[in-house]
Amino acid sequence: MNDTNKMVLTATTANSWIYPNIKNWAENLDDLIQDVIQCYEAGATIAHVHLPRGKEVETVNRIRDECDIIIQAGMSSDSIPKRSGDFEARPDMMSIILNHHDEHFTQLSVNKLHTLEELEKYCLKCSETKIKPEWEVWHTGSYWNLNYLIERDLIEPPHVLTLFFNWPGGTWSPATSDAYLHRIRYIPENCIHTISVMGENQTKIATLAISEGGNVRVGTEDFPFIKKGVPAKNNAEIVARMKRISEEMGRDVADPSEGRKILGLK
Repeated sequence: MNDTNKMVLTATTANSWIYPNIKNWAENLDDLIQDVIQCYEAGATIAHVHLPRGKEVETVNRIRDECDIIIQAGMSSDSIPKRSGDFEARPDMMSIILNHHDEHFTQLSVNKLHTLEELEKYCLKCSETKIKPEWEVWHTGSYWNLNYLIERDLIEPPHVLTLFFNWPGGTWSPATSDAYLHRIRYIPENCIHTISVMGENQTKIATLAISEGGNVRVGTEDFPFIKKGVPAKNNAEIVARMKRISEEMGRDVADPSEGRKILGLK
């Protein structure tokens, strides 16, 4: 199979914002490292990790000592100054939201403005540190901001996007096939997309994305269940299930080396 047809599978290792009592995720650094390694062994291409503040460099180094999984630093809600440790750690990728945060979870709400000026600073900072941006797309307005950056030659293709569905709050969009197809209809040129679905429709949208040549993100942050009402034992179980589904649909999952080529990582 051509590498470009392979599915890039992202494992997100953080806690669940809407099911905080499930607790099938790592709650200390040692367990987080083991979680990432297990996801790699289960077939994940990328580990989306909320690098512990003050331990960013240690976390990235310890993961790299154990495996070559692509490391994607999360927590796009934080400001650039708060993410200085992420830049210092030099992960392969960094999550950056293309619009404002307006999220409402079980135990907290997040409302933060991210301006075009901030996005321009992210582009320059990522270029300096050779970190690939992973752009979070919550609605079609996100594409306007992305095109703003593209037109100013601030970023190089391929542009890596994650499309979010059913994350509660003012940037919510439904996890439905028509919402997904509408979103991909307006994707700019030279983009590669992944879907992130919070809730029970995750598999439905994931299989649609796989059939449309997209990629998938799964894990405890998005939906900590292996099926309705049954919490997963760990993230590796969630990853293994989605890998199996993709393979049964005729798309093998890219290993990290193949993923780097697909995503244009240097």
